Amino acid sequence: MSVSYDTVVIGAGHNGLVTAAYLARAGHKVLVLEQRDVVGGAASTEEVFPGFKVDTGAHRLGGLSSTVVNDLGLARHGLELIDSEATAFVPVLGGTPLTLWRDPRKTAEAIREISATDADAWVPFTELIGKAASFLEAAWTSTPPDVTGNDLGDLFATAKLGLKLRRLGKRDMVEVMRILPMSVYELLGEWFESDLVKGAIAASAVTGLCQGPMAGGTVYTLLHHHVGAGAGVIRPTRRVRGGVGRLADALVTACKQAGAEVRTGASVESILVEGDTAVGVLVDRAEIRAQRVVSSADPRRTFFELMEPSEMTPEFARKMGNIRYRGVCAKVHLALSGLPDFTCQPGAGDHLKGVISISPSLEYVERAFDAAKYGRISQRPYLEASIPSLSDASVAPDGKHLMSILFQYAPYSLRDGAWDDAASAKLGDLAVETLAEYAPNLASLIEARHVLTPLDLKRDFGLAEGNIYHGEMTLDQLLFMRPVPGASRYRAPVKGLYLCGAGTHPGGGVTGVPGFNAAREILKD
Repeated sequence: MSVSYDTVVIGAGHNGLVTAAYLARAGHKVLVLEQRDVVGGAASTEEVFPGFKVDTGAHRLGGLSSTVVNDLGLARHGLELIDSEATAFVPVLGGTPLTLWRDPRKTAEAIREISATDADAWVPFTELIGKAASFLEAAWTSTPPDVTGNDLGDLFATAKLGLKLRRLGKRDMVEVMRILPMSVYELLGEWFESDLVKGAIAASAVTGLCQGPMAGGTVYTLLHHHVGAGAGVIRPTRRVRGGVGRLADALVTACKQAGAEVRTGASVESILVEGDTAVGVLVDRAEIRAQRVVSSADPRRTFFELMEPSEMTPEFARKMGNIRYRGVCAKVHLALSGLPDFTCQPGAGDHLKGVISISPSLEYVERAFDAAKYGRISQRPYLEASIPSLSDASVAPDGKHLMSILFQYAPYSLRDGAWDDAASAKLGDLAVETLAEYAPNLASLIEARHVLTPLDLKRDFGLAEGNIYHGEMTLDQLLFMRPVPGASRYRAPVKGLYLCGAGTHPGGGVTGVPGFNAAREILKD
């Protein structure tokens, strides 16, 4: 049978679309297959309520690659980014709340009402985070070395990364390397005295993790979320006008202009392997042949649902089977008749245009995690709420508002019971009740509610165990160990099979970098 395509990409999430666009621009005949009826994967926008454009997965961007945006001309294709001047508002039940701003000096002045010592420390702290994140950014776009081989090219790439580190200067280089494996609890304890300031930062370090801020390596994840944030910015809040799904729409346009084909409602049943080579995919019991297959699905789905165990070596299968997922996030979406009014800072204002973080102290976040350790839903959860309609009126009907809430911790595997309708309703109630402690009018504003449990995240988006990062973002599952040593360079052991999703380096978030890196490596071959 003749080859129909040069490349078939599994999944039209943003990483899959990035890879497809670059390959199509390089002359490949590309087909993208998406099982859902909408593109974007876990970064999609859907009309869950009539007239509301709901970001059902991610409700803000991570360090979206400016290289990808510029290379693919995404602004010409309708992508418009919105940076909120306020990045995070941390309400309190009593006392002075805290708002973090893009301008670090403005944040320092806000902190001065809470702690003069912390206010003085703020700008130097943001400078350290910025320098460390800039080093991480260089690592993001470098293909991890194959520690199981002896390629001289790996040595040169590692040496270039080392030079980038050296350019920080001896003092900063040592400091960056010192803090990378630390817990965010230890780092913040060195810099700040205020519980509120620590809570505001610590929450960012554990978002999406089945860990608390006292766990080692959480400084790395804090830095991961600050790559590309901009000088002095902590907890960056960047949205897409019209909803995060507009990013995928722009990528689809870029793909099609380059000649790629994108099909929705096309569920891949299996990857076709002949001998030791991937030769296509099976869709609706029909074969689609290709010279190569690129999967943007998570490693578990790629290797254990779309392939047969006999198509992998036992050692590789064992490594893949040991990847931890342990999703702990749920989403709650609210259609509102008006704005919630926070008792500690009443009225509408710019402070509500970032995210609203229910993390009044680092210890609060750590205690929220305690429940997840025992398979229970946190009764005092860490919440990250967003009201995108304040910055973008197009996502809600006139006079209405939309609230998107990331609920943590809600473990995928419950010790007692299951994620049924009752558990889903209970989680939604808990999210509203927690926010209502700070904004008592919230419940009276709710016109409709939509809840996605970790099980729903798996069913709807294909996320193993509901993990939003395609695998935990812990030190032992990052860099050359993502997804596993020997397969961290976007190439699977099966010839002609590549990976381009968040389960590869540098990991999760709406960045486009895994897709960009994968395309570069595919074109090298």
